[in-house]
Amino acid sequence: MSEDQALTEAEIQEFLNTYSNWELRDGWIRRKYGTPGWAHTLMLVNTIGYLAEAGNHHPDLSVGYAAVTVKLQTHKVHAITGKDISLAKKIEETVLWQPEADSALDGYPKKWVH
Repeated sequence: MSEDQALTEAEIQEFLNTYSNWELRDGWIRRKYGTPGWAHTLMLVNTIGYLAEAGNHHPDLSVGYAAVTVKLQTHKVHAITGKDISLAKKIEETVLWQPEADSALDGYPKKWVH
């Protein structure tokens, strides 16, 4: 399958069924992440930027004081492709990571990215 081939509605729905905080709207998959405040918002944006650059696939971001909205669509074909799903999964995995209960790491004491 070409990496720029549009996914079917069923393929997109399979992703959305697993990643329930993501939605399909206006031809984009999107998710809004809340943060504890501005400094964490900037860290989140930088993390997403790093992942996007490493994958050479770039989302549209809307940034507010305590929130970041990620919108993914393969611009070249104006559709959702495997690239969008792969990046969405990597973003979700990375930005929601927290140390395990038995970890030597304490984790952030306040509500983290959600």
